[in-house]
Amino acid sequence: MFIDYITIHAKAGDGGDGCISFRREAFVPRGGPNGGDGGHGGDVIVQADSRLRTLHDLRYRKQYLAQRGEPGRGKDQSGKSGEDLIISVPVGTIVRDEAQGDVLADLTADGQAVTVARGGRGGRGNQHFATPTRQAPLIAEPGTPGAERTLILELKLLADVGLVGLPNAGKSTLLAAISAARPKIGAYPFTTLTPSLGVVTWAEGRSFVAADIPGLIEGAHEGKGLGFQFLRHIERTSYLLHLVDVSDMGGGHPVDDLQAVRRELALTNPDLIAKPFAVVATKIDAAGEGREVLRAFCAEQRWPYFEISAVTHEGVPELLRAVGTRIEAQASSPQAAT
Repeated sequence: MFIDYITIHAKAGDGGDGCISFRREAFVPRGGPNGGDGGHGGDVIVQADSRLRTLHDLRYRKQYLAQRGEPGRGKDQSGKSGEDLIISVPVGTIVRDEAQGDVLADLTADGQAVTVARGGRGGRGNQHFATPTRQAPLIAEPGTPGAERTLILELKLLADVGLVGLPNAGKSTLLAAISAARPKIGAYPFTTLTPSLGVVTWAEGRSFVAADIPGLIEGAHEGKGLGFQFLRHIERTSYLLHLVDVSDMGGGHPVDDLQAVRRELALTNPDLIAKPFAVVATKIDAAGEGREVLRAFCAEQRWPYFEISAVTHEGVPELLRAVGTRIEAQASSPQAAT
């Protein structure tokens, strides 16, 4: 199951208490205080792990408690500090404080980590409180409590190219044709229920990552269909491909279909509509008259336009070269989209 949004509670370990103790040794008539310090509590750390793909592993555990520090002991022995608790999440996870709404970290690289709750400090033992006038202090500090907070973990897939379009526009078929990804494909709406990633090689030693975003429908920004649930994954892409079905079975209104998707992106997040994009007419092996209508519309708007058939591979190499070149140009530009 693909889980990309979850709320958890993290509690760092409490510090151990300091110890009250005195030396009692043979032939040492005036033994002094020797109470050790308490150990520090463990931190709670959220760390990105490239082996993970979803937040599914965190779904059934809502409470995360780091180990507390051990209390101090006699003979100046400090208590052992608690072990840190590491919460592993997929690369691309945003960590947010629920109460304040602040973004604590955007974990975009394998191994990148953020400490979300600091462990409590261990209390000092009575050895620290001896003075010339108070040589046998019966004083020790308690450990301080560890920090705690409720966290929102939100996964946004890291991809260069986002494939968007209405259900059955051919997104999954194209991704399967150009990469090793194997998204579910079927002749009914909402075949794809979760986003899929695929690495696309477009030239020797040159590739980009494409994401198949589940189909949008009109009203997706209001929660209709599946689009609203997964639109967050488009935010990280630097380039969008609007796939539009121009086959006889596509309904014959490709311009309306294209504008409906563009409208939903704009209503969801204005930044999405500002991303660089191209329009891709799909299923041209069974194209109807809508193909000419869409081509004329894109020419009028001066939008980049391609025609492909993922089944016969017609037009696919040209599309990949154009997209790959565009992605590399954006990556090398100081104004590259993020």
